[in-house]
Amino acid sequence: MRYSGKNPRRFEQKYKEHNPQLYAETVQKVMASGKTPAGMHRPIMVEEIMEVLAPKAGEIAVDCTLGYGGHSKVLLAKVQPGGRLIGLDADPIELPKTTARLQALGYEESAFSAHRSNFAGLPKILAKEQLNGAHCILADLGVSSMQLDDPTRGFSVKLNGPLDMRMNPQRGIPASALLAKLTPDELELLLEENADDPKAKTLSQALSQKTFSTTNELASAIRYELKRMPIEDQDLSIRRVFQALRIAVNEEFSALDTLMRVLPQSLLPGGRVAILTFHSGEDRRVKKSFAAGLRDGVYSAIADEIIRPSAEERNSNPRSSSAKLRWAIKA
Repeated sequence: MRYSGKNPRRFEQKYKEHNPQLYAETVQKVMASGKTPAGMHRPIMVEEIMEVLAPKAGEIAVDCTLGYGGHSKVLLAKVQPGGRLIGLDADPIELPKTTARLQALGYEESAFSAHRSNFAGLPKILAKEQLNGAHCILADLGVSSMQLDDPTRGFSVKLNGPLDMRMNPQRGIPASALLAKLTPDELELLLEENADDPKAKTLSQALSQKTFSTTNELASAIRYELKRMPIEDQDLSIRRVFQALRIAVNEEFSALDTLMRVLPQSLLPGGRVAILTFHSGEDRRVKKSFAAGLRDGVYSAIADEIIRPSAEERNSNPRSSSAKLRWAIKA
């Protein structure tokens, strides 16, 4: 593949990173530099999560956000022999790839199954698998690097692409269509609730009911509106707007509220749950739900404090920096 310069810059040109099984040395160099190889995702706080979930041989584990399969690979090994891993993911593009990677590990066919569903559908998936519940459940609420880095998905301003942001491109409307139909008051509320953006009122007047086809068009409009602010503050607002739209497009808070409501019935007695959040809106919901469950006797113990990535992990994988881990044990 031809590209200008010493190293490929475009996502689609990074053919070595897209084939880690063939170019392991290149992939290791990229990871050693603190970056995530194209088309891959680095699982966050794996050791801390395994300590919390304490998966054992013969148990049933559920990964509600299969993603690239980093956490699932470890969970699957921990519950062998005799255990099962159930994987859920709403992304129809990445799910087949991850399913194939995990099936290629050589475990019995019954040891792993994958389902295209977001975590709100957890009870239905357990019923489909003829299970009364699971011993351990993991939900990593972050957007995967595969989605962030692929410009065709429209999740990030780093690379220009269609303003889409749907985790399941076959469902719902893209972010461009959502912006075009929201009134200024509706957009202001969305920016406040989904991203705590202090410039929500100003930006809502400038962006609502406008047509933006690409991520760069939206970012440029935000910069223009905030042109008197420092570049760093402009960048922060851009990230907040993208976050708020992504949450709305994928109905993330609604799905999370449903997950927190169905978790107790999805866990076996003494079952453990671990949830990774990446911004305050998610963390507040998890914290309040676990606290209410402890008060009502649903959970026998919950995390007293959030668990954060180690300094070493934050340095080697900057995308882990905002992660917060909370856990609970069913009574």
